[in-house]
Amino acid sequence: MADQDRAQIYLATPRHPELSTLPGQLAGLLDRFEIACIRVIPDSADEDRICRLTDAVREVAHARDVAVVLDEHFRLVDRLGIDGVHLVDAARQVRDVRKLLGPDAVVGSYCGASRHAGMTAAEIGADYVALGPVTASAALGDGKTADPDLFQWWSEMIETPVVAEGGLGLDAVRSVAPFADFLCLQDEVWSADNPADALAAIIDALG
Repeated sequence: MADQDRAQIYLATPRHPELSTLPGQLAGLLDRFEIACIRVIPDSADEDRICRLTDAVREVAHARDVAVVLDEHFRLVDRLGIDGVHLVDAARQVRDVRKLLGPDAVVGSYCGASRHAGMTAAEIGADYVALGPVTASAALGDGKTADPDLFQWWSEMIETPVVAEGGLGLDAVRSVAPFADFLCLQDEVWSADNPADALAAIIDALG
């Protein structure tokens, strides 16, 4: 995850992906836009479904040298041949998962709007910390939001890359992009009638 002059795009899979069409959709986006990482967010607890979804994403992403991480299911990382895991319980599992997966795996940690949780995750080995939602989001958080001041403080004080996630409308993108290393996008892209146009608008908002 190299340093860049502006926030990079970190794309999460749709909430209800269709395995028959998702690879083509992803390929179209990856061929048109520079995307740093794909995060697989399972839509089922069924392990077979998780594996088939991740396999489909990995084939498209790795063919284009784009990293793939999986939400939560760290024990499947090696089996599926992906790059790492995204944990959603702040810093609680980071140390143990790092020991299990080794130094080369990506271990990311979602820490809500908590500066303390984010600092703890960074100190014990997270490769990145995700903070958010930036504006109210039904999908994330406990009602608290991570405002631009938190991202600015992080960018000035902490070396570990920070991901802005949740509620990233165009105004929110403009407010946090100067301080975030990555923007994690899901509904912002996939809920649009044309995901490519939605992503293009967000990238344009980065300046």
